[in-house]
Amino acid sequence: MQYVLAIDQGTSGTKALVFDAEGQVHARGFVAVPCTHPRNGFVEQDPQLIYESVLQAVSICLGEFKGDRKQIAGVGISNQRETVVLWDDEGRPIVPAVSWQCQRSLAICERLKQEGRAQVIAEKTGLLIDPYFSGTKLIWLNENDERVRAHIAAGTARFGTVDSWLLYRLTNGDVYRTDYTNASRTMLFNLAGLEWDRELLADFGLQKLRLPELRPSASDFGASDFNGIFDRPIPIVSMIGDSHAAAVGEGCLSPGFAKATMGTGSSIMMNVGGKPLPADHGLVSTLCFAAEQRVDYALEGIVISAGSTPSFLKEKLRIVKDFAEAEEAFTEYDNGGVFLIPAFSGIGCPHWKYPGGAQIVGLNFSTSWQNVVRAAYESIVYQIRDVIAVMERAADVPLRELFLDGGLVQRPFLLQYLADTLNRPVSTLTLSEISAAGAAALAALKLGLINSLDAYRETRVVARRVEPGPGVEAAARNHEQWLQWIRRL
Repeated sequence: MQYVLAIDQGTSGTKALVFDAEGQVHARGFVAVPCTHPRNGFVEQDPQLIYESVLQAVSICLGEFKGDRKQIAGVGISNQRETVVLWDDEGRPIVPAVSWQCQRSLAICERLKQEGRAQVIAEKTGLLIDPYFSGTKLIWLNENDERVRAHIAAGTARFGTVDSWLLYRLTNGDVYRTDYTNASRTMLFNLAGLEWDRELLADFGLQKLRLPELRPSASDFGASDFNGIFDRPIPIVSMIGDSHAAAVGEGCLSPGFAKATMGTGSSIMMNVGGKPLPADHGLVSTLCFAAEQRVDYALEGIVISAGSTPSFLKEKLRIVKDFAEAEEAFTEYDNGGVFLIPAFSGIGCPHWKYPGGAQIVGLNFSTSWQNVVRAAYESIVYQIRDVIAVMERAADVPLRELFLDGGLVQRPFLLQYLADTLNRPVSTLTLSEISAAGAAALAALKLGLINSLDAYRETRVVARRVEPGPGVEAAARNHEQWLQWIRRL
C-alpha cells in the first residue's frame, strides 16, 4: 500500500489529508488561517502564518495516520488562487499577502479599461480586467508601496501565488516553480502559449519582477521533509489551484461536465476540452488541469460572495444566532419580495458590477428577518444560475452534469432550491475535501499509482442527487425578479 499526502491551503485554513490510491482518506488535519482588513476593501494574510499552518496541519494529520510514513510516496498541493505573495532572495515576505478577495486595485482596473487594454488582455490571458486577478494587485503594489517598488527595480522581488510561496519555503529556497493553472489566474500568463507573457509584463511595468518556472499540474516540483516532520525528503508531484483541483476531484474530465465550489465565494468551472475558448459573456477562459501528456481547458464563472453572505448576516448583523436557525427561516418562509444583492466586493460573472456595496432591496413594513435570511441564501443560487446560463451559450455545450462541493453543500434546502432554479439535477460526493482529492489524484497519476484520471473518477461515490421539485416555477419567477434588480445596478 502506498499513499499520497494532499495539502489544501485555502482562504480560511489549511487541510492535510492522507489518501490511498483508491481515493480513500486515512487521516486528516486542519489549522485555521486568519484574514485581516486593514482598510475598507483591503484583505490581507500573513505569508508566514500560511506556511506555518501547512506544517501544523501536516503534523496533526500524520499524528492521526495509523500507517507507515515510509509508504507516503508523494505530496500534492492545492491552494487558494490569485492571492499575491512577494518575497526577497532570503525568503522573507516583502509585504503581507494580498488576498484574492482584495479590491484595492479597482482604480487600476478602470485605468486599464480606459486605456483600451481589455481586448488584448482577454485574448492573451483569457481573463477580464478585474481586481480578482493577481496582475492588477501587483501593479497597485508596485505603484503604491515603496518596499515593493524598490525590490522590483532591483530585481529582488519574487512573485508567486500561494503554491509557489509554499514550495519555495518547503524546499528551503531550492525550488521556485508554479503550475499552469495557478499561472493562468495571474493576468500575466499567455493561455495559448503556456508561458509568461513578456509583453504584458512590460506594459504593466513589471518586467523586472522575478517569476516562477512553469510546469504542468502533475510534475516534479522538488522534495521536502517538511521542516523535519519526515525523516527524508518526500517528492512533491502535483500543484494546482483549488478550483481546478476540485474539477479533477469531481471528475470533470470531458466537455460538459461542470462543478460548483460553494464556499466563501463560488467557482463554477466547465471542462471544454483540449483547446481554449475565447473569454466572453463575463466568463473567463482558463486551464482546467494539465498533466505531462494532456492539457484540458475550461470556462469559469466567478461568484465573489456566496457563503460569506449568510455569514455576514450571522456574524456582523446578528440577524441569526446559528445556521440551524437560518435553515429554519429558509424552509418556513419565502423571500417576501426581498432580494439581497451581495455586492460586498462587487457582483461577479456574468454581471461584473461594482455598485459600491451590498444592498437589501424590496423591503416593506411587513418584511421579517426570515425574509432577509431567505434572500441571502437565494442570492447564492441565482448567481450560480446566471453563470451556468452564459456558460452553456459560450461553450455551445449543454451542461451534462453539475457536481457541488464546499461547505454550503451541507445545506439540503439550498441544494433543492438550486436544482429547482436550474431545473436540472445536482449531485454531491461522499468525500467533502474535493480539492485535496484532485491534488491527490494528480499526484497518484504522476507517481504511477493509478493508470489514468478516468480510473480515479470511477472511485467517486455520489452521496446525494437532488432532482428538480415542485418549486421550479416559483424559483423561475424569483430569478426573473433578481435579474430585474441586477439590471438596475
